[in-house]
Amino acid sequence: MVGQIFSRLAFPSFALLIAVNVASAEAIAIGNYGSSANGMPFGVALAKGYFQEEGANVTNIIASEGGGTSVRNAMSGVAYGEANPGAIAVAIQQGADLRIVSDNVLTIAEFAWLVKKDSPIKTIADLRGKKIGYTNPRSTSQALDILMLAKAGLKPEDAELVKTGGFGPMVAALELGQIDVAPVTEPLWSKVKDQFRVLISGSDALPPLDNVVGVATAQAVATRGDFIAAVIRARRRAIQFMREHPEEAGAIIAKPFNITPEVATSAIKNLISSTTEGIPYWGEGDIHLDGMKRIIEVQKSVGALTGDIDLSKVIDIRFLPDDLKKAK
Repeated sequence: MVGQIFSRLAFPSFALLIAVNVASAEAIAIGNYGSSANGMPFGVALAKGYFQEEGANVTNIIASEGGGTSVRNAMSGVAYGEANPGAIAVAIQQGADLRIVSDNVLTIAEFAWLVKKDSPIKTIADLRGKKIGYTNPRSTSQALDILMLAKAGLKPEDAELVKTGGFGPMVAALELGQIDVAPVTEPLWSKVKDQFRVLISGSDALPPLDNVVGVATAQAVATRGDFIAAVIRARRRAIQFMREHPEEAGAIIAKPFNITPEVATSAIKNLISSTTEGIPYWGEGDIHLDGMKRIIEVQKSVGALTGDIDLSKVIDIRFLPDDLKKAK
């Protein structure tokens, strides 16, 4: 009888505890998670339990796509996300009230321009008259192709830029001879690296271009500061873990990215060791405003962004660890 009474009393309390735990579980929105290298630290943080240890009960990562509308929609239900500064600028122009709260990917070291192993193209100066792939109009890959041509003293019309619709089709087009040069990103780069030759890597081709930042809505900034700060700390710990244990990190990343541990480890080792003018690929949160300004100009060059926007006015550094709060 006592046991029955206890059971009646305990069950509602237990059910309430479960409901509270489920209700407190949260998601974050990470651009191109599962396909592009920028989001890898979040996958490691999730698997290692760093979010919970830092005080943010993140149990799910939502893979949002690029573009201002996608960013705006993704951020409607989460307190923290990750996206390209240009897409955030477009979302702000569309009416979204967003703040940049961390700086996450500081270079384009995940890019490499590949050619066939027997290609006569040896340097970017050989690109005149050649066919160079890009994913879609107004994409980052299109803009970077143009910048690379400019680095070689060439104009966009000096080569033929060919739309492929994606990085996977880009590799197929290169293999079939439909294009001469294919820009690809990690981890696809590591997956196909033995089939092709690297003409030039992103870290060698161009200066630091700040490609991905952490973002939060103004409402989240006002009400969820502890959560935002905890996510930033957890991601920082993940980067440090990836630096010290790339093989274990590769094994973790392989499943959500649907690649082999070997490919994942190769991508992590490549990007952890990469620097562009002394700046690493994965930043730990500290703001690099010059790189953000450069990527905004890149987006404007292909029409992905119009008009002027001063990103410094939407940066909020209060949630960064104290040692990272000085802008660079």
